[in-house]
Amino acid sequence: MKHTIYFVRHGQTDWNHAGRFQGQKDIPLNDTGRDQARRNGRALKDHLPSFDLPFLASPMLRTSETMELLRGEMGLPPTDYATDDRLKEIGFGRFEGLTAAEIDEQHADLESERRRDKFHFAPPEGESYAMLTERVRGVIEAIDRDIVIVSHGGVSRAVRGILQNLSGDEVLALPTPQDQVMKLVDGRVLLV
Repeated sequence: MKHTIYFVRHGQTDWNHAGRFQGQKDIPLNDTGRDQARRNGRALKDHLPSFDLPFLASPMLRTSETMELLRGEMGLPPTDYATDDRLKEIGFGRFEGLTAAEIDEQHADLESERRRDKFHFAPPEGESYAMLTERVRGVIEAIDRDIVIVSHGGVSRAVRGILQNLSGDEVLALPTPQDQVMKLVDGRVLLV
C-alpha cells in the first residue's frame, strides 16, 4: 500500500477494564477511554502534515465517541467523518460480555477446537479472525489516499495482518494499544 493509515483503536470501556469480550456489543467509553481519545487527538494534531484527509470510523458507540473527541482536540468539527460497517469489531457471538475465565468455564467443550486453530475458530454465533480479515480487506483495498481510521482491536490486528502479510498466529499476537496512534506506512507500524 502506498498510502499512510493513521489507525486509532477506541479508548477504554468498562468492559475493556474488566477483561470482558465486547465484540459487537455497543459499550460506551469510560473516563480513561475519553482521556485516551483526547490524547490521540493531540498526537494527531501534532503529527499530521495536513488535516485535509478523510476520517473513517466503525459506527459503534465507542469508536464514534473516540472519533468525535479526537477530532475536537484537533479543532475539527467533531461529527464530520464517515462510518463503514465493515470496520465493526469481530463478532464474538455468545462469548460477548464474558471474561476469558467465564468462557473457559461455560464453553470448555470448545477449548480444544479453539486451541487447534485460533485464527479460524468462530465462537457460537460469532466470527473468526479469518472472517474478520476478509470483511476488512475491502476497506483497505479501497484506500486511495492517506486516511485516519478509528476502529477496534481486532480490526487493528486484521489491518496489520493484511498490510504486513502476517500468518494467523502472528496476527493474534499483535498488541492493540488504546492510548497510541499507529502510523501504518510501507509495511511498518510506527507509534505516534
